[in-house]
Amino acid sequence: MKGIRDWVFTQLLSKSLATSRPLSGSGGFFLEAPLSREEESGDQGSSHTTSSVALSVPPDTSGSSGSIHDNDPYTSQQQILVEDSNLSHNSSNRKKMDPLAKIENLQIKFLRLLQRLGHSQDNLLVAKVLYRMHLATLIRAGESDLKRVNLRNERAKKIAREQEASGLPELDFAIKILVLGKTGVGKSATINSIFDQPKTETNAFQPATDCIREVVGTVNGIKITFIDTPGFLPPSASNVRRNRKIMLSVKRFIRRSPPDVVLYFERLDLINTGYSNFPLLKLMTEVFGSAIWFNTILVMTHSSPALPEGPNGYLVSYEAYVNHCTNLVQQYIHQVVSDTRLENPVLLVENDPRCKRNFMGENILPNGLVWKSQFFLLCICTKVLGDANTFLEFRESIELGPLSGKRLPSLPHLLSSFLRHRSVSYPAEPENEIYEILISYAEEEDEEEYDQLPSIRILTKSQFNKLTKSQKKAYLDELEYRETLYLKKQLKEECLRRKERKLSKEKSFAGDDNDDADDSVSPEAVPLPDMAVPPSFDSDCPVHRYRCIVTNDQWLARPVLDPHGWDHDVGFDGINSETALEVKKNFFTSITGQMNKDKRDFSIQSECAAAYVDPAGPTYSVGLDLQSAGKDLMYIVHCNAKLRSLKHNVADCGVSLTSFGNKYYFGAKLEDTILVGKRMKFVMNAGRMEGSGQVAYGGSFEATFRGRDYPVRNDSVSLTMTALSFNKETVLSGGFQSEFRPIRGMKLSVNGNINSQKMGQVCVKMSSSEHMEIALFAVFSIFKALFRRKATENGDIEALEGG
Repeated sequence: MKGIRDWVFTQLLSKSLATSRPLSGSGGFFLEAPLSREEESGDQGSSHTTSSVALSVPPDTSGSSGSIHDNDPYTSQQQILVEDSNLSHNSSNRKKMDPLAKIENLQIKFLRLLQRLGHSQDNLLVAKVLYRMHLATLIRAGESDLKRVNLRNERAKKIAREQEASGLPELDFAIKILVLGKTGVGKSATINSIFDQPKTETNAFQPATDCIREVVGTVNGIKITFIDTPGFLPPSASNVRRNRKIMLSVKRFIRRSPPDVVLYFERLDLINTGYSNFPLLKLMTEVFGSAIWFNTILVMTHSSPALPEGPNGYLVSYEAYVNHCTNLVQQYIHQVVSDTRLENPVLLVENDPRCKRNFMGENILPNGLVWKSQFFLLCICTKVLGDANTFLEFRESIELGPLSGKRLPSLPHLLSSFLRHRSVSYPAEPENEIYEILISYAEEEDEEEYDQLPSIRILTKSQFNKLTKSQKKAYLDELEYRETLYLKKQLKEECLRRKERKLSKEKSFAGDDNDDADDSVSPEAVPLPDMAVPPSFDSDCPVHRYRCIVTNDQWLARPVLDPHGWDHDVGFDGINSETALEVKKNFFTSITGQMNKDKRDFSIQSECAAAYVDPAGPTYSVGLDLQSAGKDLMYIVHCNAKLRSLKHNVADCGVSLTSFGNKYYFGAKLEDTILVGKRMKFVMNAGRMEGSGQVAYGGSFEATFRGRDYPVRNDSVSLTMTALSFNKETVLSGGFQSEFRPIRGMKLSVNGNINSQKMGQVCVKMSSSEHMEIALFAVFSIFKALFRRKATENGDIEALEGG
């Protein structure tokens, strides 16, 4: 879903907050994790219930919640009974609670936490979180729930104020944080600063953490669980093995219960142009996967360093120095994930006891901010957005990786193209259909032959002008009628010649040596009509560069004209070639291809087909289509079988296999064509396309009504009805296509379509060699557009002056 994908990308592009995509949603980082504590217990769960779901804490961990009753067997047994009853009651409520209700409860918790920590809802970071939660809820909600969503937002703010004022129910919110970084950067010291008490050992001269352990505590009613890990050694060839061993052990540890937030530590005072931790970042991405950076916050310790001098000899500002260092680390992260869209939030930390403090005794940074408050706000926002993604099932919305620029083909588009594909069994098939229509004309009693018509005197221009209006009309009608009969005669003779040539070839296949003398004579070279070259300011018309001569019936090659090219003298940059021949008796092949090449791009389109015509009736064909799509190629293999059970009924079934990149799409269709007389044709088909875990169904009905003089005059009207079903959504569409001559000397083409989503278009094309007043429509449209544009510009100027 593109809407969900774009929504998640807005989280990635924010420099204030990392995206909240759950860490278990990407391949290779975590396995499918159990739900968090809030999801399993609900808002009304007691503290006993939630503590039983959370990961157990070792007895030797100081300050951990629930450690008072660890050695009391009676209390533990009683607690288990209460927990079981609460869990069963909450599980029944959880089944009844829809995602919108869960989001409302999560929003109430978030608003209560903001009040407790003293943050306003006008904070930019808070506003972003509330907006994204509201937007995600609207995406997931149906049309009937839109009003309900808007009411819930106001209701959640009111409930949050009431609950926080009364203190009931007790706020149940917990965060699990994974701590990563090199040894000596201040991971353990930061944990102690968060709890305002020594939870872990620290040492300024040697690594203090030698194993993975959980540190649990409560701050402002929020249960925080830190997963403290051993520090990584400086990146070098000798330390790669040890660092990988530490990362693999951390990966196994967090597989049971993935963290909500990842903190990656760096020392701000040691980051400079010689930053050398890129191998370590690359190893982390290789072991944990790119998903580790989704919910990662960059923590810069020692954030009160001595500022260096700038190029002008003065000290650089604190903000400029911080931006330079954080941008340097972010660029290396972009390199390891091969994606520049990721932006991780940055947290500045200072654990030095000599750090400046405000009147409340809180450590402040040189820019005057309290870093602990920012820590809680960033972690809570990331946790809340992660839970919202889980409730609304947005886990697999985005993947990090290089921007290849290629787009996966749309399944409905592939299906509609497959249904529209008309396979030609052999080169003479369309000619046979035309020949049968011409023969039917001759069998009609009222149809005259051209040779049976009496002679007619062709008038000069002066003689024609002397005729009356009725005589002119009768004269022109007679000429048009004779021209139609003459063209029918030419088409019929050409079809007969091709049919006789085919019979002679069949005799040669049978071993007859009496070949026709005409077959041994090479066909005469025929020049093709000139291309319609667009207007140019060049003195010489370059149409001669596109002239081509057909020397035989097998190969036809000619240049491809680009009407929008810059070079007027040489405007072609491609070659088109096609051939169709009979390899053996009843076995035909055809190849059509076009290649374009300019200074930067190269594209190729090719269609190859082979068909076997069984004399008993069925026809079997197989084809390969090749098409460029950016820098990749799309391959389509299709097979068809035609069964002509009746003279005017042709059944067709086909299958196709499409390959694009590493994706494969399989399709199948059934089609039936019914001919009613020589002027009506009905085509019905239905098909199915499957690939990438998705399925699309579709079908169409097409009715074509040809003109009285078809195929000499291509007057026709086609009506089409199509139905496509994809992702539980069905789209119905209808269209029409017509081409006719309303009056003599004028051709009119009208095309249009509309679908059930109230989208459509209408296209009208008109051409005439006699009625020049048609050009007035174009002139009128151009002047109307110019006046409308001028009025719009004047209105904008007046609005600016008034503002």
